[in-house]
Formats: sequence, structure tokens, C-alpha cells
Amino acid sequence: MTLYYRPLVEEQGTHVLAGGWCRFSKVEVLSRQGRAALISADEVPQDILHRLTSARSDLGTKASAGPQVMGILNTTPDSFSDGGQFGSPASARAHAVRLLQEGADIIDIGGESTRPGADLVALEEEISRTKPTILDLRQVSSLPLSIDTRKAPVAAAALEAGVDWINDVSALSFDSEMAQVAARSGAPLCLMHAPSDPKTMQQKAHYEDVLLDVYDYLAARIEFALSQGILRQNIIVDPGIGFGKTLEHNLALLRGLAVFHGLGCPILLGASRKRFIGTISGAEKAQDRMAGSVAVALAAAGQGAQILRVHDVRETVQALKLWAAVRG
Repeated sequence: MTLYYRPLVEEQGTHVLAGGWCRFSKVEVLSRQGRAALISADEVPQDILHRLTSARSDLGTKASAGPQVMGILNTTPDSFSDGGQFGSPASARAHAVRLLQEGADIIDIGGESTRPGADLVALEEEISRTKPTILDLRQVSSLPLSIDTRKAPVAAAALEAGVDWINDVSALSFDSEMAQVAARSGAPLCLMHAPSDPKTMQQKAHYEDVLLDVYDYLAARIEFALSQGILRQNIIVDPGIGFGKTLEHNLALLRGLAVFHGLGCPILLGASRKRFIGTISGAEKAQDRMAGSVAVALAAAGQGAQILRVHDVRETVQALKLWAAVRG
């Protein structure tokens, strides 16, 4: 029987979670066969406890006592929140500079929308949308840049242009060459859960237990990445909020987010402005979901998530500063 261990964050816990800013003394033990049990952290198998407590790599970002904020830069005409706003090099550069000034630690550049129902973008088109922006940004900042793509040629072109990270929403399952591109480059790589491609993923939102199913998927993709020569210290995991998930699935993943620390990798959460926030809050337009997005980001920070991928950088950075000050 496979067991899963979710650390329960508490202010005066005896163990530090993932070498970060959260602590825990108790762990919820989950399984597919029965009810959850609550045990002392000292009863957790030593290999699992090591993964729960060991410090994560900084992945080339500046040292921080809290989550890193990843600013979103979509050079697409059809992204769900800001499609068409930053399609030209000039507008993309201006937005990136704004994100830097607002306190972004990383900028994630995407040239293909992965919203539900989105169509595939041709390689040449995706490269033409992203590479000039990367080259341009490298003239004004040394801040880590990430390429948000499923395609090995796009990732390779972005790396050549000066990008630092690869953010693959298919977790190396879309393009068979992506693993080797990542391995050769030594770049940090984010593996995200999605049940299928964006065109059909919402029709495949079926799980036995969404929290454990996503955990098992990411564990398997980590093992595949390791088999291809990618170092565990370079791997980031993302549960894929909104990717083939219902509102209830998204909430279950957010409530149980700390279980993913058991994978031994930094956790990236990308929930910014997504539909479930609008459904719960009554904010129909994506642009009106900033407050809800910040609330979700703080909830993730409270479970030790190391990277928050957001549209609203200034507001998220401000909220995190106040959250950290109140926590002391």
C-alpha cells in the first residue's frame, strides 16, 4: 500500500519544511485504501522526512526568506487573461520592465496559449513570438527568464537567446526531444500536471483521488526526467491548477498542496486569475480576479510553495511582505 505524507504547517513546529519558512510537527498520512491517519513527524520514514525537510536549490534566483514571484509575460494573441496585449517586442519589453520594477524574481515568457480549448501554435510562430523578446530583455536585465513551452525547438531557441529555465506544461510528454534539451542545458525545468493537451484537457478531468493522482503523475515524470540525465536539484513541480481540473479538483489540490513537498523538489503554483477564482468570487472577467489571486498565492505561501506564478506582481509582492511581517 502506497502512503503519502502531508506535513501540517504550524507556527512552532519542530521541523523546518523544505528548508524554508514553514514548520511542522505532525504529518497526515494519506492512502487510497483507507482513512487518513495523523502521526508525529518523527514517525515518518527517514527518507521521506529527509525529502520533506531538505533545503531546495535556489535555481539561480536571489536568496529569499519567502516565495519567489514569477511574473507572467504572454506574447500571445489569445491567452485567457492578457491575450494580445504584449504581442510586439516593444510592448513585451515595456511589460517585462514593469514586472521587474514591481519586484518579480523571475519572468516566464510564453508564445503559445495553454488555456482550455487552445489550438496548437506552429513552431516558427512560437519562436518568432518569444525569441526577440528574450534577446531584448537580456539587454536590460540579468534576472532569470523562463520559457513556457512544450516544444524542444522553442526551448532550444530560447536557451540560445539567453533564457534560464524551461517551463513545460506537458512534463516532457509532448515532445520526445525536450528531455535531452533540458539535460544538455542543465537548466531548471518545471514539470506540470495536465491530463492531456489544452484542446481537450477539460473533457478529461476525471480522477480517483485528484491529490494522489497528481502526486503519482509528477513522481513518475520526475523519475523519467532523472532517467534522461536531468538532475533532481534542477526539477520543479507544478500541480497544474486549472489544467483539466474542476473547481473542486483545484480546491482539493490547494488544500493538500504541502503533500507535494514529499517529491523533494520546489513547488510552483500557477493559479493567477484562473476561472475557479472568478467562480468563487463572482469576478467574471479575468482582469477583475487580482484580489482572489493574491489570496490563493498567500494560501500557497503558507504551505511552503517556493514559486508563485502571477500576473499581478506588485500586489503579490506587497501582500507577501505584509504576510511575512505579520508572521515575524
